[in-house]
Amino acid sequence: MTNPEAEITKVRDDVDALRRAIGARFLGQREVVDELLVAIVAGGHALVEGAPGTGKTTLARALAEGCALDFRRVQCTPDLLPIDVLGARLPEGGGWRFEPGPIFAHLVLADELNRATPRTQAAFLEAMAEGQVTIHGGTRALPQPFVVVATQNPQESEGTYPLPDAPLDRFLLRIDVPFPAEDELATILATTSGAPTPASGVVLPRERLLAAREIVREIVVPPRLVELAARLVRTTHPELVEAPDEVRRAVRHGASPRAGRDLLLAARAWALLSGRMHATQADLERVAKPVLRHRLALSFEGQAAGASADQLVAAAWRRATSEARG
Repeated sequence: MTNPEAEITKVRDDVDALRRAIGARFLGQREVVDELLVAIVAGGHALVEGAPGTGKTTLARALAEGCALDFRRVQCTPDLLPIDVLGARLPEGGGWRFEPGPIFAHLVLADELNRATPRTQAAFLEAMAEGQVTIHGGTRALPQPFVVVATQNPQESEGTYPLPDAPLDRFLLRIDVPFPAEDELATILATTSGAPTPASGVVLPRERLLAAREIVREIVVPPRLVELAARLVRTTHPELVEAPDEVRRAVRHGASPRAGRDLLLAARAWALLSGRMHATQADLERVAKPVLRHRLALSFEGQAAGASADQLVAAAWRRATSEARG
């Protein structure tokens, strides 16, 4: 970068404008919006969990509109097939033509992804990991930026197929959407029961979003922060000596090396959104729960005891930072 401070300031102003645009449609829930912004700026995918009616689709659509992204929504059901996601060959003029599926968009909303069968869930894997789709003997690149925002309803388990560890690990963050507070709920009811809120227009065009992603990679991460991220990932593994007692009792297996990479990537993005050219321990702490909460597989004992993934991440963080001080 020729002028790092000016570039950082510009990105921060762009993201602040996008935050306001999304906030005009997705009312309240500032932390939810911030975590989605981390995912999009870092170039990752987001798994959004929340009860029905909490605005998950509105959140994704507002993000797409604010960045002028092609938006496709896939309603996942048990009868959804991979070709419904990826596309299919159709006869035309004595030959065949490829009709792209909804995966060929900048932002794909996979609504209730855990209602799709494992076969269909797997159709998203290559696209999420490599930005391309291999189908009918050929490989087709996806448009950039490419983001998958998948939703899950944590209140229902009947007729669902819990995501295996591999698909879960492809998501940079799991964003939990809590039920709104009373004042937020009152604002939502007053706003949504009247005239529709007009779209705010494009505030962060695709070109500037892609440029921001390049800047994220240049955010400075000191060696001690890399060591802390590695230590934190290891403390989530119950079989390792570093693991705290809470993790040993409740976790079947911990986070992957990819989780360590994503911790640093998300910390870089959070630093950039905060207007800094370097990441700090506070940035890493801020992103630790959304990056790790979906990557801890609870044991039967942990599930029976009602263990919370966020509490386990907090325990792992305390152990990792205490060892760093020691």
